[in-house]
Amino acid sequence: MTEKEVIKVCIEEFSRVQDWMQTADKDSDVYKAIKRRYTELKVMLQAFGINLTEIDIVKE
Repeated sequence: MTEKEVIKVCIEEFSRVQDWMQTADKDSDVYKAIKRRYTELKVMLQAFGINLTEIDIVKE
């Protein structure tokens, strides 16, 4: 997989994860698990130099 393909997949998953976070109860174990993935994806995208200002809806 090329770097561009990896970035594309990460952005798509980051978007999906944020949608799930907005629908899950913040006190649930499911939300906590989703938030861990959100954090991982956010770190990866930032490491790739992606500006998250426009795509980070949750901002946690």
